[in-house]
Amino acid sequence: MNPLLIGLILYIVAQLAIGVVISRRVRNEDDYLVAGRSMGYTLSIFSIFATWFGAEACSDAAGTVYANGLSWTSTEPYAYGVALALAGVWLAAPLWSKKLTTLADLFRERFSPGVERFAALLLVPTSLFWAAAQIRVFGHVIAGASGFDHISAMTIAAGVVIAYTSFGGMLADAVTDVVQGTALVIGLVVILVGMVGELGGVQGALASIDPARLHFTSEENGSWLDVAEAWTLPIVGSLVAQELIARMSSARSGTVARRSAVVAGLFYAAVGSIPVLLGLMGPALIPDLAQPDELLPELARTKLSTLSYTLFAGALVSAILSTVDSALLVSSSLFSHNIVGRLRPNLDERTKLRVARTCTVGFGLIALGLAATSTSVGDLMELTNGFGSAGVFALVVFGLFSRVGGPWSAFGALTGGAAVYVAGYLGEWSHPYLAALATAFAAYLALALLAPPKLNAAPRP
Repeated sequence: MNPLLIGLILYIVAQLAIGVVISRRVRNEDDYLVAGRSMGYTLSIFSIFATWFGAEACSDAAGTVYANGLSWTSTEPYAYGVALALAGVWLAAPLWSKKLTTLADLFRERFSPGVERFAALLLVPTSLFWAAAQIRVFGHVIAGASGFDHISAMTIAAGVVIAYTSFGGMLADAVTDVVQGTALVIGLVVILVGMVGELGGVQGALASIDPARLHFTSEENGSWLDVAEAWTLPIVGSLVAQELIARMSSARSGTVARRSAVVAGLFYAAVGSIPVLLGLMGPALIPDLAQPDELLPELARTKLSTLSYTLFAGALVSAILSTVDSALLVSSSLFSHNIVGRLRPNLDERTKLRVARTCTVGFGLIALGLAATSTSVGDLMELTNGFGSAGVFALVVFGLFSRVGGPWSAFGALTGGAAVYVAGYLGEWSHPYLAALATAFAAYLALALLAPPKLNAAPRP
């Protein structure tokens, strides 16, 4: 049997075992969705880091730099590292102090149950399409290692993630993130060391980088609005992502949440620099690569030993698993807690846990269907990331730090931000996300100042 396939099977079985073992500690919805708010520094840091460090952080970062060089509009990994650190400094402590299960809980408390449900419905597709995209990549990895057709490989991939996520919830997610994060770092270090050696050592590797591909003072950067658009979407989108909110809420204290997010952001930027370096060295290693996104797999396949290649494949699988399990858990938490739970408020804890697990399985199957039938999951993922987060960010800012506005202001921000982003995205505007953010804040403030006071009076939940 293929050594790579054997290694992947053993690795995947270990993830399943962790989920089954940890499921014994999950007794209620709080345990399942926010790990009983018990996570310390190790689990919190690795969980935040590994959740954000998906397959695109490896392949897209390296491929983009390989094809276009490095410029101020190259946001991966640095914009996301900034976002995680900023969330720790700015949002972690105030959010943790509210003992939230999801971000939509904040909107219920500050605005109204209707705003809570509307925001949840906007946030669910983002995580769902994100999970579908990762399942597609996971299917490619398994298909390449096993010889299975792509649909069968994706089904296996989805089954694995659904199984251990539905068993153990957030705690299983966090523990596997430690394993996956460690494997990810080892795999990337292995390929970096191998490629530096291929180029004759550190001096040779640095000499192989064409200075002309560092576009920090050239027209490749575009206008300042282009740079702002490129950085604002990943930063703002990450700040209000439920994946991050859930991990900060799962920490055992506000201090742990704050410090963990800051450290995870710095760690993300440091580890994410490895694919960037490989992208810069790529033309000297594999000139004229037809598919730049395939740079890292191609380097590993053609330049590394079987053992090193297996370690790299484990790193790629780790990046995928750590992202897709979190995306499924987020979809489940928003739907089961903020929609089903509010429609059926008298459910006991055992039933709430059963509903949450059922939602995890259901959304996992939906993500598999999207991955198997869609050829544009990446485009849909970009669309949902933008239209949902613009209004949500405005609500977080005003909801946490101001008493200005109420339910109608919130609905205006959510609707205005979503509508403008969709129009800008489909109309191919130059800066659709900046327009969506401006609209969301303007709509919120306009309705806060102009709407009759009774429309912005939050009803009792």
